[in-house]
Amino acid sequence: MMAFFLLLWLLNSVTQEQLEGISNYFAPVSASTSTSGSGDILGGKTITEEGASESSTSRDSVTVDLPPPKAGKGSADAEGAEGESEGKSDNASEEALKEAEQEQFEKAQEELEETIDANPAMKQLKESLLIDDTPEGLRIQLVDQDGLAMFPSGGADMFLHTRRLMEIVSKVVVTLPQRLAVSGHTDAVPFRSDNGYSNWELSSDRANSARRALQHFGVPEKRFSRVVGKAATEPLLPDDPNHARNRRLSIILLRGTGEGNPAANGGKAQQKEDVLPGLGDIKKRQLEEQNAAPAAPAAPQLQLQIQAQ
Repeated sequence: MMAFFLLLWLLNSVTQEQLEGISNYFAPVSASTSTSGSGDILGGKTITEEGASESSTSRDSVTVDLPPPKAGKGSADAEGAEGESEGKSDNASEEALKEAEQEQFEKAQEELEETIDANPAMKQLKESLLIDDTPEGLRIQLVDQDGLAMFPSGGADMFLHTRRLMEIVSKVVVTLPQRLAVSGHTDAVPFRSDNGYSNWELSSDRANSARRALQHFGVPEKRFSRVVGKAATEPLLPDDPNHARNRRLSIILLRGTGEGNPAANGGKAQQKEDVLPGLGDIKKRQLEEQNAAPAAPAAPQLQLQIQAQ
């Protein structure tokens, strides 16, 4: 109430000019008298024109062109770089495995050739042993010569010299990790018996005979990937399909199937784990729970039987 009476006293004690001055002090002041939307600092004029700044209290604004900021590496870039690094590492590992496998093949070929050359009794069979490096793998072939066959005509039981040659091959093959593909081949001379036995059956039987010989000399059965008979469909000498050298056994060390290669040691299972993240941890936890679980007590009937015995 005191402030109100004081205000009334002040209003009565000042002149009309003073009241107008107080009123103008509190009224808003515009830097421009125009009402066309240009009532800001420049008053509708460019900064280069005189009188653009009509307000004594405002400052001219200046636009400065700054260079664009340099893009930095965010988390996505970092993840991309990490993925690229892992990809390069995987490629380097695969290349190292391929080089190591190629060295294995070269050493195996040298060992076979040196073994044949060092054994005078086997020198005659040197022309019967062909070794070459193919896209599928290292191929070792036992081929017939004119007058020196690997099997009797129409039969799948090896001659003694064939078994000795297979023994030499087995000693080298057993030291390598790759899986094996065995195939039997005949020439194009038709072979038929009264019961329908043909070159197809003959080549298959000879391929299985080679498999049995390899197993006999120490090659594990799990190493065999396939054993097939191809009759005369893949002649060694296509221009002379009836030639004796078309009759042969082929043993291939399959490339990329040795231990340490992605195609070996459960490569498919690894791919499944990649598709289902965390699958390996789940399997590990389940195995730990099974191992930690107490053994189930024997059934009462079984206990009674044991006591009776």
